[in-house]
Amino acid sequence: MVRTPLTPEERERGERLGRMLREARGGRSMTEVAAEAGISAETLRKIETGRAPTPAFFTVAALARALRLSMDELVERCALVPV
Repeated sequence: MVRTPLTPEERERGERLGRMLREARGGRSMTEVAAEAGISAETLRKIETGRAPTPAFFTVAALARALRLSMDELVERCALVPV
C-alpha cells in the first residue's frame, strides 16, 4: 500500500500536536505517560517529535485522557484551518 505524501500543512499540524503533548506532559516521564495511555514510549516519542504526524484517533484520545487534555482544545490548536 502506497501512502499519499503529507502536505506541509499536515506536517505542521503534527508538529503542533507533538509540542502540545510535550508541554502537557511537563515533568512526567515519557514512559509513564505512554504506559497510562496504553502505547509504547517509542510511539509517544515519534508523535512528540513530529515523526508520526498523523497518529490514530484512539491514540490521540488515549494521550489526551492520560494528560487530562480536552479533545476540543486539541482540535482547535491542531486544526489545519482555525475552527
